[in-house]
Amino acid sequence: MKENIVTAADTVAMFCRLQMHARRDLPIRSSEMGVLIYIQKQEEEVTPLMISNFFQIAKPSVTTMINELIKKNYLLKVPSATDRRSYTVSITEKGQELVVSAHEEYFKAIAILEEKMGAKDFKSFIELIQKANTILSEERRE
Repeated sequence: MKENIVTAADTVAMFCRLQMHARRDLPIRSSEMGVLIYIQKQEEEVTPLMISNFFQIAKPSVTTMINELIKKNYLLKVPSATDRRSYTVSITEKGQELVVSAHEEYFKAIAILEEKMGAKDFKSFIELIQKANTILSEERRE
């Protein structure tokens, strides 16, 4: 059993390294790109707390990413009309252009997996990853 866990950990680590080191000529970090994509996909106004909850990262980390993206003109901070401490963020035209231009490259590895695995195996793969994410998320909360 222990050997299976070690092999599994090595396999998952290799998958993550291959995905992390995929060639992406982005002017921002991958985590910041994830935030831009998340904001772009939302139909409602996005708060730092929403980003924190979605990515399951601490609010100070979200604030740091937001501030970097604002500094680089990819996001705008929109102060709340009712609470001076609260704000939402919206993606700028420059941010939209980056998301559109990087979209193909950003999702290239996933598209390759879908093509090479076939629809049935790819669907199973994604379902298993979703199940694993749910289990690990629940464990984190306990």
